[in-house]
Amino acid sequence: QVQLVEFGGGLVQAGGSLRLSCAASGRTFSRYAMAWFRQAPGKEREFVAGISYSGITTYYADSVKGRVTISRDNAKNTVYLQINSLKPEDSAVYYCAASQKGDYVFGYANLYNYWGQGTQVTVSS
Repeated sequence: QVQLVEFGGGLVQAGGSLRLSCAASGRTFSRYAMAWFRQAPGKEREFVAGISYSGITTYYADSVKGRVTISRDNAKNTVYLQINSLKPEDSAVYYCAASQKGDYVFGYANLYNYWGQGTQVTVSS
């Protein structure tokens, strides 16, 4: 069992940056692939980025590529999402998720076993 808690959301102006954190409980965090998803009001949940258990492999959605970096610190049981050049369309609730398939870095949500409660990111224009 893995419990995930996201931190770092808030209100930021367009063009700014934000770093989201997701802290995981349990001693097996380093075995899980991790990902960030987001969901805006009235829209479907969208994959943002994924990272393998080792941190070696990452994958990004086209909509954020070049502006977003996913990383992890297995010693701290934490995964991060750095978002730069924020746009109003980045406004959403951001969720982290953990997959028992340690090498999985893509966006099929059904392959993620555990989810956090989400953190709100609002970008003002």
